[in-house]
Amino acid sequence: MKKTVKIDPDIWELRLYVAGQTPKAITAFSNLKKICEEHLAGKYRIEVIDLLENPQLARGDQIVALPTLVRNLPQPIRKIIGDLSNTERVLVGLDLRPLRPK
Repeated sequence: MKKTVKIDPDIWELRLYVAGQTPKAITAFSNLKKICEEHLAGKYRIEVIDLLENPQLARGDQIVALPTLVRNLPQPIRKIIGDLSNTERVLVGLDLRPLRPK
């Protein structure tokens, strides 16, 4: 019998692509974790993919720079490149908060 995987529409599926434990990768993960705890507490999953260990995984999400954050769920897929230190840009990029008028 096949098991069906239930997708929870309230859970955000995030993938962080890195190349080893570089300072930029560690900063990106730390920034992502902080943003998720503040804005998605209990409603997110982070999968860290080290392309030094699994380089073939870069092809699936068309990764061209590192670190890269990919939001798989909710749709549409969104990508953010960099160490995620600009919180406002990350929030807008993930569509967590609308751009503030200047």
